[in-house]
Amino acid sequence: MAEIKLDKKDRMAVAWRHQFLQGSWNYERMQNGGWCYAMIPAIKKLYSSKEEQAAALKRHLEFYNTHPYVSAPVIGVTLALEEERANGAPVEDQAIQGVKVGMMGPLAGVGDPVFWFTIRPILGALGASMALSGSIVGPLLFFLAWNIIRMAFLWYTQEFGYNVGTSIAKDLSGGLLGKITEGASILGMFIIGALVQRWVSITFTPVVSVVEQSEGAYIDWAALPAGTEGIKSALEQYSVLGPTGLNVEKVTTLQGNLDQLIPGLAAVGLTLLCCFLLKKGISPIVIILCLFAVGIAGRFFGFM
Repeated sequence: MAEIKLDKKDRMAVAWRHQFLQGSWNYERMQNGGWCYAMIPAIKKLYSSKEEQAAALKRHLEFYNTHPYVSAPVIGVTLALEEERANGAPVEDQAIQGVKVGMMGPLAGVGDPVFWFTIRPILGALGASMALSGSIVGPLLFFLAWNIIRMAFLWYTQEFGYNVGTSIAKDLSGGLLGKITEGASILGMFIIGALVQRWVSITFTPVVSVVEQSEGAYIDWAALPAGTEGIKSALEQYSVLGPTGLNVEKVTTLQGNLDQLIPGLAAVGLTLLCCFLLKKGISPIVIILCLFAVGIAGRFFGFM
């Protein structure tokens, strides 16, 4: 009997379908439907009888859940196991499921800090900054760069898992995976912290004090000469006095005091509060609804 091998075309078909891993996500077995859908081209190639194909589909409908991108090396190892089984190796259903379960847990912890907390925020911030300046390159850069990185990672890590085979599972207990996770987490938190002040906006409007400024500390609009000379004089005075020179009274708000203390303090405080509530098990939906309620109340009563 000739040895059955999955060629590059077969593995590419699996990698393409694997992009839709969460397309049929469910609360019972989570990503099992998308996983099974991705494995179909390989199953058809490796098993000729309907009974064997049905049995393979059944074992790949078991519970499965991990980060959708770092799932690629898991499916690569699984392809190698299925190939060995189709060629007569004593690979049991429990062994295949055991490798999947053993790999999906540690790898899930890598995916979030690397992709959601590092690569995506960096590309998103870069694209948004360019878009805010009116450049169409911003969103195009984000879309192209993100998908190139995503698809390249899916393909090459699947190939790595397929070529290394079952021996990859031995590396998961080593220190390399922990170091990658820790480093990505630190970098990701640094990026998120830098973006807080830019993307979280909160302003407290209560007036702390109103002080009438002394003469010469503000622009006397009535005394300005007419025409262009008046405009020139106003601009010159503004360059010296700054924004406080526009009004006779100097108004100090609560937000102004907070900004003088630490710029962005309110935004950081709100972010840390949300993190604390999430850590306590409060639902994100509840937090969002509470933020809406506080925002509406703040606008209505005039303290925000």
